[in-house]
Amino acid sequence: MAASSILPRLVVADARGNIYDHPDLLMMVRRGNEFAIPRPNELMPLPDESELFLLPKRRPLGLNPDTGEMVSLFEDGELAVAAFAAPAHTFNGLAAYKSEKDAPTLPLFAYGAVGFDNDRFYVAAKKTDESKRQVFAGVKYETIKKRAKALVEKYPQNRLIQHLMEKCALTYACPAARNLALGRYEAPLPTSKVCNARCVGCISQQESGSKICATPQNRLQFTPTALELVEVMEHHSSQEKKEPIFSFGQGCEGEPLTEAPLLEEAIKLFRSKGGRGTINVNTNASIPMAVERLAKVGLSSIRVSINSLRPTTYERYYRPNGYTLDDVCQSIKVAKEHKLFVSLNLLFFPGITDTELEFEALLALVEREKIDLIQMRNLNIDPELFLNLLSGLEFGPCMGLNNFCKRLKKFVPDLSFGYFNPYVG
Repeated sequence: MAASSILPRLVVADARGNIYDHPDLLMMVRRGNEFAIPRPNELMPLPDESELFLLPKRRPLGLNPDTGEMVSLFEDGELAVAAFAAPAHTFNGLAAYKSEKDAPTLPLFAYGAVGFDNDRFYVAAKKTDESKRQVFAGVKYETIKKRAKALVEKYPQNRLIQHLMEKCALTYACPAARNLALGRYEAPLPTSKVCNARCVGCISQQESGSKICATPQNRLQFTPTALELVEVMEHHSSQEKKEPIFSFGQGCEGEPLTEAPLLEEAIKLFRSKGGRGTINVNTNASIPMAVERLAKVGLSSIRVSINSLRPTTYERYYRPNGYTLDDVCQSIKVAKEHKLFVSLNLLFFPGITDTELEFEALLALVEREKIDLIQMRNLNIDPELFLNLLSGLEFGPCMGLNNFCKRLKKFVPDLSFGYFNPYVG
């Protein structure tokens, strides 16, 4: 179907939770504090393995095509509906709704706009990576369970394997842990119980008094030894023989650089035994000296989590403790000086990340440090919570995700976009 012929109708849910497309109203998207209908080139069919969410105490907003007016549905108890896209897809527009005064804070997911046209759902999103490493449609759960249990039995003394299989793979359905069980792609290596940031959208730990009532997973409760880490790495490399990747810094832990001596010991031991593959650290890049130490013993790549290159925007979300955005930039500089592959894990929020002021700050870093890859990740957070967090800040006009990527590529032709950590040897 030609993109120009797509004109999705608003998707809503009735009081019983039944989802249907509204007969009179068109789908709208939210970008920051702006509401509009999506451009045709911003729409795609709802990807397989995506989910639809009902949003409590939130009334749908749609466009009346006859009058051009935005309409809020309050009379019949309709609820707004949002999409949570499968991995490798980035939203360019969020669900449009109006919250009631007593609306609860939403859990830590991304809430993309969804519509319906020609017998299928459409989302305002862009596919940003072709890898199928987190697609499990062809893998039976019993297969994952069997492989996970086998690892638990094979390594009864390894606390990290017990944690990754019993909690991450089988309880939290963590894609990285499931891939470890299946012996493919990227192996997770959580190490840290603590963090030197207090991210508002932290998925493993919230402070008392937080408006976010639950996190998707619990924080790691022990510190693995270097031998436990290396045992995981050696097992994975024996299974994934072609392109093994090992990643410190997972959703069930704090900041891995706070355990730099442990990481250094594990990397050095693995490499000394002939260990091959990409050793990566997913990090907030808060400790430049730690990045240098790890680079010298065999680290391959670093993925830096970032929501903004403007200090105030960054600090309001990350709430750093004992470091600044300047330290993050210095870590990136150190990584490039040691010839590491550097990715930015860009937490994208439509109407904020793709605004002129944010773009200019990001472009300055990408050009200066010759960033290799930007991983386009959705910021998982209640949209109104995040926008209130940034209240009073200036951002400028929104250019949209497609133009955002095109403009970055125009200025930095060698820059790549993706969603996952690549194998870099």
